[in-house]
Amino acid sequence: MLEIVALSALTAFLTSVGNGAAGEMGKQLLLSTGALARRVTGRETPLPTSREGWESLAGHVHARLGDDPRQADEWSLLVRSFPEHAAELPSGNGLPPATRHFTDRKGVVKQLRREATRPAAGRPRVALLYGPPGIGTTAVALHLGATCHARFPDGQFYVDLRADSGELGPAPAAVLQRLLRQMGVASDRIPPTEAGREQLYRRLTAGRRAMVVIDHASSVAQVRGLIPATPEVFLLVIVSGSPFVLEAEPVPVPRLSDRDALKMMRKVAGRERIALAKSQMPDVLAHCAGNAFALRTTAMRLLAEGPELDLPALVTEGSGSDPVRATARIGCRQVPPETARLCRLTALGGWPSVTARLAAAAAGAAEEEAAGMLAEAADAQLLEPLPDERYRFRPEVRRYLADTAGPEHGIPECSAAVARTLDALLNRALHAAHAALPQSWRTEPAPAQGEAYRDEAQGVAALAAEAGNLVRAVFVAREYQHTTTALRLGRALWPLQLKAGHWDEVLPALRVAARCAEEHQPGSRIAGALHFQLAHCLGELGRWEEADREAEAAARAEREAGHLRGEASSVELQGLLHLHRWSYETAHERFVEAEAVYGRIAPGQEGADDLPRAFALSRRHRGRALRGMGRLDESRRLLETVTDFFGQRGEAYNQARALTDLAETLHDAGENTEALTKIAAAERLLTPAATPHLGYLAALRLRCEVAG
Repeated sequence: MLEIVALSALTAFLTSVGNGAAGEMGKQLLLSTGALARRVTGRETPLPTSREGWESLAGHVHARLGDDPRQADEWSLLVRSFPEHAAELPSGNGLPPATRHFTDRKGVVKQLRREATRPAAGRPRVALLYGPPGIGTTAVALHLGATCHARFPDGQFYVDLRADSGELGPAPAAVLQRLLRQMGVASDRIPPTEAGREQLYRRLTAGRRAMVVIDHASSVAQVRGLIPATPEVFLLVIVSGSPFVLEAEPVPVPRLSDRDALKMMRKVAGRERIALAKSQMPDVLAHCAGNAFALRTTAMRLLAEGPELDLPALVTEGSGSDPVRATARIGCRQVPPETARLCRLTALGGWPSVTARLAAAAAGAAEEEAAGMLAEAADAQLLEPLPDERYRFRPEVRRYLADTAGPEHGIPECSAAVARTLDALLNRALHAAHAALPQSWRTEPAPAQGEAYRDEAQGVAALAAEAGNLVRAVFVAREYQHTTTALRLGRALWPLQLKAGHWDEVLPALRVAARCAEEHQPGSRIAGALHFQLAHCLGELGRWEEADREAEAAARAEREAGHLRGEASSVELQGLLHLHRWSYETAHERFVEAEAVYGRIAPGQEGADDLPRAFALSRRHRGRALRGMGRLDESRRLLETVTDFFGQRGEAYNQARALTDLAETLHDAGENTEALTKIAAAERLLTPAATPHLGYLAALRLRCEVAG
């Protein structure tokens, strides 16, 4: 007999499983834990939704283990077989390189360094760095990281929130997700819930000496969960504009003095160029107003054009507004008119990134021509280059360009530019979605025009590369009243959430698309599809009550539209949402209901050809629910049928999943020898790439061997 697991270890295990059921095997572990909890407590045990709930469940389970040696052994093996993975931060520096032209800021850097190195004394080390756009807040942070690198041997991590495609910036859970990715956590290891992500973040940073930089934060909610609980972690939050209230050391970044402004311009343009323009410098410095972006841009123009550059004209041209907008105005006058037009029309959408294809659509130009104009605009500091031949606007520059697009080019041309861009993004999304899921009825056929993708992997990759712009496009389409485009874009996001796990990224767009469908096409198939996608996304993120409402809305819309396959699929999703919350009876009822709806699809009707597979998948879910209810004989019979079905069809992966479920049921029934044969069969079907599944099977094998 194994020693009864300690209450503290059991509580930690249950909390970790509840908050961190990432990936398919995380869900499998969650289901197994729920079945065991029900067996040991002798009653239905709903999935806890709080730390207190998990602690209470751990107490109930632990109190009963002393009376049942077999159950005690099972729980002990379960806890020991699934230890938390070692929390290790990656080596190296995650901050972008510091600028070569950094100048002065000694007082600001000194204040930040003091906060980063002071005795903790029970107070977390947090600083809030802020200043007007273009003043150089990011440059200060990167300079600090470069000069204090040895102070943070366990890593420096940087997340920039300004490229977010949503209207209000990323949610706190999404910020945690991005930070965990920076910390080297694989996507399939990131917990779906905000609580689970925060827990993992704290485990990763516990006892470490690290620096975390969150740039372009827009609300205290985004960073509150990142405040360190360990004394040697320094959190630096950067705000472009006015600061928000945060328990942190406030550090304002002032304008550069004229002396330091000249020093910066000499670093960029060289002493000789600045000396030649000495008589004009007072006006230039007054125009730039100590703004680092304006100073650097003006110096780069002086370096590129030399004495021929008419600085007084530039100053006059840029007067009358803040330095960043004035610099953008000058940039528009420095590039050819068609390049300035392209920038203004492209800026209208607020796209997180800009490609030659997107800019070409906005401007109604050839892609090769647009690529050249983007390079010209980048030289004029109207855009910043990114990897993979992409660009982005600085926020204030983009706002200036968008504000001037209407007066310069007229409302009709601006509206046409947005429409062309939306059409181009939709075309690409439809092609990519069809390639990613070529057999799925949830994706539209590929358009006749546009670029096709050769396989599923390329389709998913194309969607992922354009995810930010596609999400943004849903908002833009709604704003410009392109309702059908907004709905179709929302549907095209399905492969991203199903195959790539981009739940946080697509969630804002799905909310907008589903709301748009209810306003304009209620009770339609597309409304049902979008509510389904939203319910699926919310379920993956552990937002159960919201997911329930959306799944019910999906089933209702599909029913009103007379779409049997959509209705059955939505009811089945309701069952899965209950299954993952350990409501096994309700889940089983929904699966039975879904099969009844599938059964109403007559031969020759839409979806009839897919019925055998649909029934098999639903029966697999029924088998899992029956196992949770303790009806093991029924569970076994169903799962054996499902295993045979997928074996005959040659679907190795689905057969391996059914075999895993069957092995769990056999193990629960005490038939461990037979369970081991199913485990071995499942292992033979899986490829080495299925590491999480193989690891789960290895742990299940251990439980069977010890129990046998």
